[in-house]
Amino acid sequence: MNDKEHLLEATEPEIVTRKGLGVRFLLNMLLVFAIGWMLLFPKIYLQNTIYYKSRDIATLQREYETLKEENRVIRRQVEAMKFKNQISDTLFAEEMK
Repeated sequence: MNDKEHLLEATEPEIVTRKGLGVRFLLNMLLVFAIGWMLLFPKIYLQNTIYYKSRDIATLQREYETLKEENRVIRRQVEAMKFKNQISDTLFAEEMK
């Protein structure tokens, strides 16, 4: 029995695998995650920045189009008032004669 135990002790480090993860593996995984984050962060940041800027531009564009249309409406109203004023002045001037 003693020979069996001695033989088992001699071969145990090669047969039994280590359980758990080593510190080196943990450091390697942290390094991989850090490199991945460093590569992906600029892309994500730029995509978000572009999205929010394009959303702001679209809002400003809608407001610009709305203001242009309001300007057209107001110009038409002013022209109608000028025309009405010219006709009224002409009629008033004829009545005065």
